[in-house]
Amino acid sequence: RRKCRFCGTKTTYIDYKNISLLRDYVTEKGKIIPKRITGNCAKHQRMVKEAIQRARFMALLPYTKE
Repeated sequence: RRKCRFCGTKTTYIDYKNISLLRDYVTEKGKIIPKRITGNCAKHQRMVKEAIQRARFMALLPYTKE
């Protein structure tokens, strides 16, 4: 089983402006990858989800594939 990479680095906040990090958690079609595949814990998966949603709202990430 994969470990949460954010727990290993003791991350307390995932910034929505860090697009290179958020792209690792989004498929080519624009869907958020589930935690059972990414290996994130529930707390950090929620943070990733909120950061992706904020980035989408601010037009930093697309909602779907162009």
